Amino acid sequence: MKRIRVNAPSQTAFLVSLIIVAIGLADAITTVIVLPIAPLWLVAIGYLVLALACYSRRF
Repeated sequence: MKRIRVNAPSQTAFLVSLIIVAIGLADAITTVIVLPIAPLWLVAIGYLVLALACYSRRF
C-alpha cells in the first residue's frame, strides 16, 4: 500500500486560504459583505485550497 506524502503548505497558499476563510466567516457573521456565493462555500473553498497545498509540492 502506497503512503500519502503530506507536505507543509507554502506561506502564500496558507495566507490565500486564510483570507478566503476569513471573508467567508465575515460574510456569515455580518450582513455588510454581500457576495453572490454562500459563506459556507467560501469557507469550504478556503479549506480545499489549504488541503491541495498540503498534497502538492509546488503550491
